[in-house]
Amino acid sequence: MYKIISLLSLLLLSACTTVQPWDKDLLAKPSMALVPSEIDNALDEHIYFSKEASMGGQGVGGGGCGCN
Repeated sequence: MYKIISLLSLLLLSACTTVQPWDKDLLAKPSMALVPSEIDNALDEHIYFSKEASMGGQGVGGGGCGCN
């Protein structure tokens, strides 16, 4: 019973919408990019590397420790 209710609520809560042509200009702004500033991203990665003593882990699996 609970499985059916949770499945139905999941289906009702998931929304599949398309982006309208007049909304695409908002998504094309530089501030909407995953990495809005390459300089800020490089600085953040350098700070993360300095604190964690490992490279990678930002976009692909695995880190600098060799354990994938």
